[in-house]
Formats: sequence, C-alpha cells, structure tokens
Amino acid sequence: MNTPKKLIASLALVAAGIAIGWGASLWSAGGSQGTVGAAAPAAERKVLYWYDPMVPTQKFDKPGKSPYMDMELVPQYADEAAPPEQGVSVSAQAVQALGLRTAEVERRSLGVAVEATGTVLLNDRDVSVVQARAAGFVERVYARAPGDVIAAGAPLVDLLLPEWVAAQREYLAVRALQDASLSAAARQRLLLLGMPPALVERVERTGEPQGRYTVTAPQAGLVAELLVRQGMTVSAGASLARLNGLDSMWIEAAVPEAQSGPLRTGQDAQVRLAAFPGEVWRARVASVLPEANRDTRTVRVRLEIANPGQRLKAGMSGQVSLQGPAQPMLLVPSEAVIRTGRRALAYVVDGPGRFHPVPVRLGAEIDDRLVVLEGLSAGQQVVASAQFLIDSEASLRGVLPPPAGAESAPSGGGAGQATTPPATETFTVRGVVESVAPGELTLAHEAVPALKWPPMTMGFQLADPRLAAGLAPGQRVRFTFARQGDGFAITAIERSAP
Repeated sequence: MNTPKKLIASLALVAAGIAIGWGASLWSAGGSQGTVGAAAPAAERKVLYWYDPMVPTQKFDKPGKSPYMDMELVPQYADEAAPPEQGVSVSAQAVQALGLRTAEVERRSLGVAVEATGTVLLNDRDVSVVQARAAGFVERVYARAPGDVIAAGAPLVDLLLPEWVAAQREYLAVRALQDASLSAAARQRLLLLGMPPALVERVERTGEPQGRYTVTAPQAGLVAELLVRQGMTVSAGASLARLNGLDSMWIEAAVPEAQSGPLRTGQDAQVRLAAFPGEVWRARVASVLPEANRDTRTVRVRLEIANPGQRLKAGMSGQVSLQGPAQPMLLVPSEAVIRTGRRALAYVVDGPGRFHPVPVRLGAEIDDRLVVLEGLSAGQQVVASAQFLIDSEASLRGVLPPPAGAESAPSGGGAGQATTPPATETFTVRGVVESVAPGELTLAHEAVPALKWPPMTMGFQLADPRLAAGLAPGQRVRFTFARQGDGFAITAIERSAP
C-alpha cells in the first residue's frame, strides 16, 4: 500500500511542475509578445521604392536581387526623401566639404558691350573721279603715281582740246560784233562745253583761244588710280584719275551674329589700334550691313573715324568696343547656371542646406556674368559652385520635372520591372587610372554622393575611344560620366596634377 501512495504522490508532483512550467512559459511568451507588439508600430517605416545604389535612376516596387549587380535592392524610405516642393537638402558637413559658395542675384544698369576686331579701310564715300570734258590729246602727265598723297588743286595732266579752241574762236568773233545778247549766248555755250569759268575769263582777257587745259585735283587725298599716260588720245567723259579723301576713314568689324542685335547706326564706339598702343580713338557706326556671312556667322559693321594728320593707314587693325545704352538687368555669375542645351537651371537657396531648382531664361553674357530674363528676382541667393552635385541629387530625388512622356511612379510587378528612367544626368569625380583597354578604362574613383556610391574601383566604357589617348596606369584624372545603356560611359576626362 505504501508503494502505490508514493507513486501517486510522485506523479502529482511531476504534474504540478509541468503545470507551473507551462504557465511560466505562457507568461513569458505573452510578456515578450506584448513588448514586441508595442514596439513594432514605432519601428515601421514607409518604403517608397527599392533601388540599386549602382544604378539609382532605376526604381523598383518590390525588394529582390538587382538585375544589374549581384546585390540586394535598397529601400528608399519616405522619411529620407525630400518632397519635390521642398527642394534638396544638403548637410552642413557636405556643404563645408564641397566648398559650396552662393552668390546674390544683382540688378544693375549696364550697357551690353560688343568686342570685335576691326580693319581700317579707305572711306569709299569720299571719292572723286576726274574725267576729260572734251575729246583731245594728253600733252603732259605730271609726276604722279597711284598711292601718292596730293593736295587739293595739284596738277595732274595737261590736255590739248581742239573742240574748245573752235568754240572759243566763235565766241571771240561774236563778241567783236558787240551784240550783248549774242555774246551772252556764245559765252554760255563755252560753259556748257565744260570749260571752267576761270578759263573763259582768261579768253576774254587775252582775246586768244586757250587750247591747253590743266586738269587739277578737286580734293586732297590719295591717288587711287591714274589712267592716262603722255601721248594718249582721250574722248569726252574718259576717266583720267580717281582720288580718295583721307580726312576720315572706315573701320570694318565682323561682329558675331549672336551679339549683333543691339547694334544701331550712329552708336558710339571706341577703337584701340595696334599701331598706337595706349590711345583710344572715337568712332561712330556708319552702317550695319544687311547681310550676314554664312560661313563665319558674323555681321559686318562699318564705323567712321576722323583721321587728323592722316595718321591712320588703310589695312591697320585694332580692337573695336561697341557700348550699348545702359539698361537695368538681372545678373548672376555664369558658373551659377547649369545649361544642358534643353534647359537652363539655377539653384535658389531656401535656407541653410536647403535648395530648389528654378528654370531660367538667359540673355547676353557680360564678362563672367549672365543676364537673366526670367526665373529669378533681385536679392535671391543662388548656388555658385558644386551645383552639379545638387542637380544630381535633385534628379535622384525627383525634384526636377521629368521629360515629356516619362513615368515618375513605379508600376506593379516584381523586382525586375523598372520604371522609365529620367533624363540622363552627368557626374564629375576624381580618380586614378588602374588599367587602359580598347574602349574602356578601369578607375579607382572617389565617392559619388549623388549616386550613393562609396569609393571603389570599376570599369567605365568610353563614349569616344580617343578620350584614353595618352593615359597610363597611375595617372590622376578628373572625369565626367553618364548613364549609357545598362552601364556608365565616360564623356570627358582631363589629367590632374599629381
């Protein structure tokens, strides 16, 4: 009897231990479940999409393996993304490391200056042509030659004109009749034949016909052409010489077509000639020729300039500065604008480390500044350096407007289904050449924050095989690359100082 009682007591104790252990385990599990259940909601983060850090422009709507690299896709959380309307955020450490600079949008009254190279020419509006007024013979040519500079009234040639001799004899005969009306008519006939009044007066004074006539220069200037020689026979209206005045000269300048719009006739200009260093000559725009050169895409501008002392010589060259009227305009540093051919962007500072892109419409470039026609206002602060990094980050975060027809949201599907990529962006970093192969470079490059790449060694295709000319392993370079197909290709490369 004692043995069964002991057995029953042992079994009861075992059952009680099991019950106590089971209850403790339930209590422990319930407590831990409650703790996890309470903490889980706090740890939940909303995932916008998944992406491959090596190809961040491709977005996926589910986790999985990257189709480009042997690695898992990385989630992009909502609390890490900057909403498009808030622009791009950059940490203070990154701002300091990049040496990011800003500049103020300024409003100034400036005249657009156009610089061009000009050549001194003879003034073709100051030309005289000397002709024979009657048929005759060249008895003498004075010591003149093309290129000589002569004074007004200087003799050129002596002509013997038989027609004038006959007309003068008739006039003297009529004058002897002492008929005032006939004499006046005969005298008028001599003038109509081209005789100068001084020659007619000499005939009247001497009573003898004057058959020899000395042709003189009607103005001072350059003998451009001398077309007669002693002994020649000339007809009425034959050209004897051509003279070009030197009191004023032309300067012809070729102005780039893109800068020719503001040019106007009568506009003042400054000229600096190589022959007279340190001197500034004043000129005036005489005409803007109505035809542009199709080959050089330039417009010819003709300026008139005074030539005191005949110091200017045809063929001289100099620098022409055409200053337009002062107008109020907005100016930003040229380096503050990103131009891709399709658009121009400036990044406006919203606050410490906060920026947003603004499309701008540009005008002329004045020295190292650009005229802004639309998009900015005076007093705004814009990024003047490292904006390409900010632009890359803005493109990654979807701040930039997508191109027409591009999809910005991921569609349904697995990890292998990607959205349409945005417009191609470029990235510039420094690196060291590891190896050179036909059409490819392997480089150990620094981190690319815009793509969330750490420093690494990888191969890049070459957009142009000639980019690798002269490169060797160990060479330090600064290169620009862009997305091309499923990889990246180098579009520009330059050697850096060791």
